[in-house]
Amino acid sequence: MHKFYPLARPFLFALDPETAHDLAFASLDRATALGLAQLAAPKLPAAPVTVMGVRFPNRVGLAAGLDKNAAHLSGLATLGFGFLEAGTVTPRAQPGNPKPRMFRLPARQAMINRLGFNNGGVDAFVANVERSGYDGVLGINIGKNFDTPNERAADDYTACLRAVYRHASYVTVNISSPNTKGLRDLQSEAALGALLTRLKQEQSALAQQHGRHVPLTVKIAPDLTDDAVRGIAHLLVAQGIEGVIATNTTIARDAVAGLRYAEETGGLSGAPVRERSTAVIRQLAAALDGALPIIGVGGIMSGDDAREKVAAGAALVQVYTGLIYRGPGLVAECVEALARP
Repeated sequence: MHKFYPLARPFLFALDPETAHDLAFASLDRATALGLAQLAAPKLPAAPVTVMGVRFPNRVGLAAGLDKNAAHLSGLATLGFGFLEAGTVTPRAQPGNPKPRMFRLPARQAMINRLGFNNGGVDAFVANVERSGYDGVLGINIGKNFDTPNERAADDYTACLRAVYRHASYVTVNISSPNTKGLRDLQSEAALGALLTRLKQEQSALAQQHGRHVPLTVKIAPDLTDDAVRGIAHLLVAQGIEGVIATNTTIARDAVAGLRYAEETGGLSGAPVRERSTAVIRQLAAALDGALPIIGVGGIMSGDDAREKVAAGAALVQVYTGLIYRGPGLVAECVEALARP
């Protein structure tokens, strides 16, 4: 598939980003159903790594947000990823924010989105996972419904954890999307501590029920102060959380000031987030001192960018916007770059 993407990209970029997203997935799904995607799958070096007690075939994963409903896992599995993270999923289906809600900034290899956790709800999500037959490493990213007040957020996260637990290799608690009003307030130490206490209790009960332990990770924003990053790091260790994902999209606009769409509300992703994401990874690595692993995401547009994240302290990396600009070839490039000594 990666050979054809440079030819398809101008056509896709002429379309509205959300329309292009749907068309690209429809094409991938069709190619997978016909067995063509499997034939075109890249031959990659074996580079397995064990993180959080889970064996990953390689260090390069798909970030949450691209396959919100776990509807395209079998197609995505042909692109060379070591793991896929699907979601964000919420207990009830919700349409997300009004369209248009995705914007490309090609001059900076960037995107702005304010999708707002649009998804078909956790029951449909689980049905998609079961139907997919995907047997690789699957992270499942969970959130709260837009109309659930923060004081009841733990109910939503707990309901999702319960529903997805038996299908997940790990579960990510998303408290850092800028597109659900008030969600980032859950990153405050008091709110996060209360939420994680509930989730750890539920995790323990589910581990007994299912006879296996599924790690919990927390995804944080790039817009936190240095003190807040350190505070969260210490809290995650104290709560026994198994991993941290750094980072989500940014609300900062200094890197794209003056460009068309730069003032659209939402989260900015892609190349402009790379430096800040890597800085947060470095801060976390210093504060955690190896106590738990970091998954690095934000602005990976090349194999060298992936290596930079690992050098900063990430055990695994994830891509999303880079896939839109570079195509599936980016996955193989990152896997090969990280397999080098």
